[in-house]
Amino acid sequence: MTRTVIAILPALTIIGFGAGCGWTTDDAPSEPHATFSNPVISGFAPDPSIIRVGDDFYLANSSFEYFPGIPIYHSVDLVNWSLIGHALHEAAQVDLQSVDSSGGVHAPTLRYHGGTYYVIVSNIVDGAPINFIVTATDPRGPWSHAYVLEDAPGIDPSLFFDDDGRVWYTGNWLPPDPEFPGQAEIWLQELDLDRMRLVGDKHYLWRGCCQGAWAEGPHLYKKDGYYYLLLSEGGTSYEHALSVAIAKSITGPYRNNPRNPILTHRQLSYEHPITGVGHADLVELDDGRWYAAALGWRLIDGSHGILGRETFLVPVVWETERHAWKDERLAFPVVSPDTGKIELRHPLPFDDAAQSAHEGFEDDFTAAELGLEWNFRRTPKRSFVSLTDNPGALRLYLAPAEIAENEQYSFVGIRQRHFQFEAATAMTFTAGRPTEEAGLVVIQNDRSAYVMTLGRSAAGTELRLYHAPRNDDVLARRAIDADRVHLKVAGDYLAYDFLYSLDGETWSALAEEVDGTLLSPAMIGGFNYTGVYIGLYGSSHGAPTDAYADVEWFRYRPTAPSGDDWYHRQLARRPATPR
Repeated sequence: MTRTVIAILPALTIIGFGAGCGWTTDDAPSEPHATFSNPVISGFAPDPSIIRVGDDFYLANSSFEYFPGIPIYHSVDLVNWSLIGHALHEAAQVDLQSVDSSGGVHAPTLRYHGGTYYVIVSNIVDGAPINFIVTATDPRGPWSHAYVLEDAPGIDPSLFFDDDGRVWYTGNWLPPDPEFPGQAEIWLQELDLDRMRLVGDKHYLWRGCCQGAWAEGPHLYKKDGYYYLLLSEGGTSYEHALSVAIAKSITGPYRNNPRNPILTHRQLSYEHPITGVGHADLVELDDGRWYAAALGWRLIDGSHGILGRETFLVPVVWETERHAWKDERLAFPVVSPDTGKIELRHPLPFDDAAQSAHEGFEDDFTAAELGLEWNFRRTPKRSFVSLTDNPGALRLYLAPAEIAENEQYSFVGIRQRHFQFEAATAMTFTAGRPTEEAGLVVIQNDRSAYVMTLGRSAAGTELRLYHAPRNDDVLARRAIDADRVHLKVAGDYLAYDFLYSLDGETWSALAEEVDGTLLSPAMIGGFNYTGVYIGLYGSSHGAPTDAYADVEWFRYRPTAPSGDDWYHRQLARRPATPR
């Protein structure tokens, strides 16, 4: 094994994901300065990796403990994205049965070469990473079984296909000689694609411009004869940053870009509407222009990122150094060249492709398979949903497991993609015993969820709302003289209303303005890398059961007057600038 010396100089009905925070018709800008709104994929879409194949763009995100895993999105204009599949769609591909909240599938890299699509990714099980590759000839799937790579330490693997035919793996690891806790380093090794194994020496490339404070998310690019190593560092909170280094040889030495970091919001106020930006991937358009897909947080009141990290789009230009005293003037990417920040709005990449409004999601369960937008928490040990046992409805079978760490329980849900929304469903359920319940949940992870369910009390059928995992923490309850009920949750930033109806016309409040900060990563212990989901849930709380609920339909829609309201709300609450 050789160690290279480093020279360091001083991303059913789903319409328009790209407009998850986009404008409606009334506030759409007019030509010739048309813009799009960020984020381009809203609601739990972290660690974007992006590619262009001809006139098509594809993007993959982390999915952590959710399954199917690694959502794959498609676009032809970079601002309107549609979910087309998942790279991990079979339970045999990945072990998620007992992973922690925010464990599991981290930071995929999506690449295309010679007619094949590749996703390389880390699965964190019991704190240990397993790095593997899946492949497909169609990004919609099916994807192959997992090719697990041996002797591949660390996380955030990436692939680079060089123009000489060689293939290279990059990832991070915690070196044996760290200068401080959390210092990480990027390493590189050749990959034998035919045998799916690493070969040759490991080369240690760079610890970043911030001394390697959680150096991660590496990607390699080649431009004009130079290799560029892009990485993120500083952690995924307010101090997140993107930096780049350059080398003539792929194995180094890599030289620091003196203008690093090339993207960060660490210098901005904690109250800035967009923060924690980083973990990006670059894509070149057919006409030679470049863009970056990066993650970022939208924090309500400067603290509460209930939607998780999302995918933002930002323009990139390349500039050559202008120092006359330099014999070799190097070119580096400049992200958001006008302001150096991810803005709410940037000019449209393509003038003839406006951003569409997100019209929501609905499912009447008449399709042969569950829609792509639905996810489970962890890989199901057995199927607990059926579209055929009662055609025209989703039959949700209760499980003994309840919302708890390292459990796979009877839950299926979709991402909350907006700060203001309504989600509603109609279901029929008869509890056979007091331990059985079924209904609607709003969940951040195993450590925090609001559960509104039908159950049984001594007096009969009861509708209750509680905060899980403490299911004895009942916030509201109401006797219901029916087994069929409509359930609704309405979100308004950090306030959630839980409502019910017996006829679908007249709604009554079970609880109003329930505290949404309890769904915030800032308020939940442990690691919290995901975002809020809204979904269907059933449990018998440890007792054997064959009970089930029949769900007739599920609808989700945004309710904000404009997709940009969140940004102006955050600006309005910032302290006045001193004169």
